[in-house]
Amino acid sequence: MPEYTIFLGADHRGFEKKNELAKLLVDCHPGMVKVEDLGAFEYVEDDDFNDPAIAVAKAVRGSENSFGALVCASAHGVCMQANRLKGARAINSLTPESAKLGREDDFANIVCLSADQLSVDQMEQIVKTFCHTRPKTEERYARRMRRLDDEVKE
Repeated sequence: MPEYTIFLGADHRGFEKKNELAKLLVDCHPGMVKVEDLGAFEYVEDDDFNDPAIAVAKAVRGSENSFGALVCASAHGVCMQANRLKGARAINSLTPESAKLGREDDFANIVCLSADQLSVDQMEQIVKTFCHTRPKTEERYARRMRRLDDEVKE
């Protein structure tokens, strides 16, 4: 049984890099990490970032053993869309250090990656750091995380 699952999603601008990233992540810990691609499944030049962001956000919310990684041109659109769903806590990250802080301090469960600014190797390092970082356990961090969903609608 996998230790955790990584749900991947991308629009047309992140499509190729998402596919390359999936191959790297599948091979990183065989049997321990499950990688599930939630789309896009084919290159469609005028698709919307909303669909993969919603699919990934729905897949990860409420599960401590899953993470999301979304790829689009800037990573802003997928990040904004994912954060509109209760239980999804998406961050935009350009470095492993930023991803680590987002997990530790903010209980992020989705990392959003810029296809225009990051190489696939950089994305791999960011996702691995994100998935291997545990949130801080002090009550103040847990309290802040709970408050994130206070005003969010389903």
